[in-house]
Amino acid sequence: MDLKLRQCFIAVDDHDKALTFYCDVLGLEVRNDVGFEGMRWVTVGSPAQPDVEIVLEPPAAHPDISPADKEIMARLLAKGVLRGVNFTTSDCDALFARVREYGADVVQEPMDQPYGVRDCAFRDPAGNMLRFMQRARE
Repeated sequence: MDLKLRQCFIAVDDHDKALTFYCDVLGLEVRNDVGFEGMRWVTVGSPAQPDVEIVLEPPAAHPDISPADKEIMARLLAKGVLRGVNFTTSDCDALFARVREYGADVVQEPMDQPYGVRDCAFRDPAGNMLRFMQRARE
């Protein structure tokens, strides 16, 4: 059986800010942009991985969620405690410089980790933590 990742989801509170960050800063491309029942889902992905997508969705994008739960999700997103994704890059330091120049919230500057990667971390405009890893050179 073949099993592959197809999509992952990241909650965003402002799709236009998210698109500037994910596309203009990180270099991802828009694959789909759909509105439904007052909500918006935008799918982005790396040109290097045409079969993997990140769906930027509203917080608590579920038709049966209560208003109280929507408020809780919005507060969690604002605190930056919802998870983001991990990316790989061939040059962690160059990516760090580009993302920092954009003004993203730095969580961790580039550093060599004992588990064999050099990585850094930022928060996207919605507060999601994104980690960028470069394999150690051998």
